[in-house]
Formats: sequence, structure tokens, C-alpha cells
Amino acid sequence: MKKFVLTLIVCAAFCATYTEPSYAGPVSNFKLRIENNKSEKETLKDIKALFDLQTEYTNKYDIKKLASLYADNYVDNDGYTKKVYFKLIQDTWDTYPDITYKTEIKNIKVNGDYAVVETFETAVATDDEDSEVIAAHGELNSTATCVYYLKRVNEKWLISAEHVVEEQSTLKYGDARFVKMELNAPSLIGAGEEYTAELKVDLPKDQIVIASINKERIVQPVKKDTEVFKRLPEEQILERVFNANTDNINEYAVASVGITKSEKIDDELMKVYMNGLAFIITRVNVVPKNNFVNIEELNVEKDK
Repeated sequence: MKKFVLTLIVCAAFCATYTEPSYAGPVSNFKLRIENNKSEKETLKDIKALFDLQTEYTNKYDIKKLASLYADNYVDNDGYTKKVYFKLIQDTWDTYPDITYKTEIKNIKVNGDYAVVETFETAVATDDEDSEVIAAHGELNSTATCVYYLKRVNEKWLISAEHVVEEQSTLKYGDARFVKMELNAPSLIGAGEEYTAELKVDLPKDQIVIASINKERIVQPVKKDTEVFKRLPEEQILERVFNANTDNINEYAVASVGITKSEKIDDELMKVYMNGLAFIITRVNVVPKNNFVNIEELNVEKDK
């Protein structure tokens, strides 16, 4: 902020000592504003058309046309290149052949041949195959808040980078589809810092819920931790404390939820079976530690 203020002071001093004669009259200025407004509208129209095509190609599962909207040097905030990113897209389509996407543009900012686009995105799908532990189909729901970085190349806008700000996905099987549950975790955390992942489930009165919470680094191939299931307490909340990794890798907080039901057979026997299963994933973006900040030179008081 101080540097910015100094820059303004220098500019003000320069403006005070130099005056450019003006020859443009009111009519010329009015025409210039009209041309600028027309150009801005055309630019916004082109950018919106790009995202319309993105939605169209994803819902048609046209990987080649979708790839044509992205720059060859594309990279996202997980460090995925265009090649890796599109392999993951194809894997998703293979797993969920009926997945449907929707994108809502929230804001567009243009700076010459560069633009920043903020979106809210949803995806829904079904899993026709039964899970390994329950004979029931699954339903996938995913939401994400994203920031896209665009570059205009030869009058064509291309997606050159993407930052996923927030993201959550749920995959539910059987009776879990009708149970409200959420997994809360910070969307942004410093490398190595401690954070809490909290699972809340509206516990059915006649059912027992078992659950586990883990974290996974967003890498390929995925590396899973061993799950330890616990019975959900009466307050219907399960928490686990993690330390964010120090490898500059974003993470997912992952909850696995099993819903069991019991039926009395006779005075001594009870039948217990699982009738619902769910997986919830919440993104945790990890901010790398900046080792080039000298606290002493900045005269900043250290944390006590």
C-alpha cells in the first residue's frame, strides 16, 4: 500500500509540471466513448460465447472441441497441465456417462488481451453400478466456485489457467440420498497450519451412523489414507484435526459415511445391515510458505 501511495505522489508531481495541449472537442470524445463501449460489449460477448461452448462441449462429451478452448500451456492451481487435466475429464466421463454440467458467470474483468472470469459451476450424475458394500445406485452432486484466466490469441479467447476457489462433491447411495449431511473445512489454509474438518449428519432416529474423516493431497495418482470408522456421537457431529501439508499441494477433506439399520428377529437375535453410504469431499487450498519474507527488515512484530 505504501509503495502504491508513493507511486500516486510521483504521478501527481509529474502531472503538475507537464500539461499536454488538448485538441479533442466534445464530439470527438463522445465518438470515442461510443467506440470503446462497442468494443467492450463485443469483448464480453465473445467471452460469454466461449463459456457457452465450454458448457456445450462438456455436456456433449466432445473432448477434442473442448480442448480447443484451452491454451496449450494451460495450468490450474493444483499444478495440473492441460494433458493431465483432460485425462481427468475423460476419466470422469467414463465413470459417469450421464454427467451434466452447468456454468453461471458471476463476473468478467477485461484488461486488454487478458481477462478474468468468475463462475459458479454445478455437476450432477448417477452411478449405475452398485457400490462394493451396498446394492444401490449412487447420485453425484458437485459445486465449485472458479476463477478462469483468459488470453486473447489471434483474436480468439483461450482459457490459459484456472483457480478453484471452493469445491464440494457428494456421492450418495441408498438411504443416504435422503439424509442431510455436510463436511466443513477451511477453503484456504497456510502450509503446515492446523485446521479442523467437521462432519454433520442429520441422524435418523432408528439408524446408526458410522463415519470417518481423512485428508488426501490433490495429486495423481490419488493416494488414500487408511480409514478408521467411528460411531457418530449423539450430537451428530464428528471432527478431526489435521495439519496442512508443507509440500505446496492442495488437499481434500474426505468423509465416508455408512448408515446402518437394525431389525429385531427374536428376543436374542438382531439383524444389522447397511442401507446407506456416502462420500463427501471438500477442497482445502494450501498457501505455500514464503521463505523470502524477512520479518526483521520489515520491522513486523512476531507472533507471541
